[in-house]
Amino acid sequence: MRFIHAKKRGIPSLDFLKGFDAAAHHLSFTQAAAEMFLTQSALSRQIKTLEEQIGHPLFVRGHRELRLTEAGAALQPVVRSVLADLARSVASIRARHGVRRVSLSTTIPFASLWLIPRLPKFRQAHPDVEVFVSADNMIVDLERGEIDVAVRYAPEDRAPANATRLFGERVVPVLSPALLRDRARPLRRLADLAGHVLLHLEDPLGRTPWIDWNTWLTSSSVRDLTPAGNLRFSQYDLLLQAAVSGQGVALGRSPLIDHAVARGELVMPFPKRYDAPRGYFALSGAQAAGRVEVQQFIAWLRAEAVAGSEGSATAEGGVAKASPRGVAKRKANPR
Repeated sequence: MRFIHAKKRGIPSLDFLKGFDAAAHHLSFTQAAAEMFLTQSALSRQIKTLEEQIGHPLFVRGHRELRLTEAGAALQPVVRSVLADLARSVASIRARHGVRRVSLSTTIPFASLWLIPRLPKFRQAHPDVEVFVSADNMIVDLERGEIDVAVRYAPEDRAPANATRLFGERVVPVLSPALLRDRARPLRRLADLAGHVLLHLEDPLGRTPWIDWNTWLTSSSVRDLTPAGNLRFSQYDLLLQAAVSGQGVALGRSPLIDHAVARGELVMPFPKRYDAPRGYFALSGAQAAGRVEVQQFIAWLRAEAVAGSEGSATAEGGVAKASPRGVAKRKANPR
């Protein structure tokens, strides 16, 4: 069998076409590069090479603006269709040969704190299904065929119409049982937080103000509280690790913290909870929606979410207190 190199047939590199598709979708080399796990300069070079191979500019590069040329606009739907056909063919071949795979895109906190601890249950129920998890806090286009399912953190009133709601989010202070038992720093009322280090999620753009200590304290009618110290983190899962290791008090996001609470790694000293305006929603692209393994995965996500919500509702009947033996007990919730 004789193979013909793609360049001899005038067919550009598949990587270049994927980079072009991402750039055409986002109209941003920076966002497209992040999606492709490339540097912005590397993607720009790929696009430039693709334009040289085609013999015509595909983008108009302006100041803080990127637009498709007439040639780029003509090429985009063709490239998208070809990539989608390729993804479908690969999925079909895998299915015929007994390889079933579900690719998931979601946020880093959801993946590390909620999904991964539960994944063994899915593997036990569906051992023939491979799961690929992409956690990068980026919104991907499900119609491009590379991702089957997305779990998105979205405002309750702006969730996609075809999405399956998993759960909302409630914010409550949490800390390690050992820190709660520290008699030198009692934590019986909200004002006692002044004796503790507060753990913060760095949010320079103000995208998640409900996960902010000032917001939570204000909603609890506590003002002008000066803590013993502050630690700031760029990722929520790192913040939770610091809380588990006893470095301070964090604002826990239920149900993301439910696994750590159930394991006794974190406790909730106060009954006050703050309802966040966002929730978690699962959805699939049109190409993936008909596949049995995708349907099974979304159904499993929903079942786990319902089971977790029922457990959280039961747990909300009390707040954690430290026992003399160091075991967290439950006390009636005064709400």
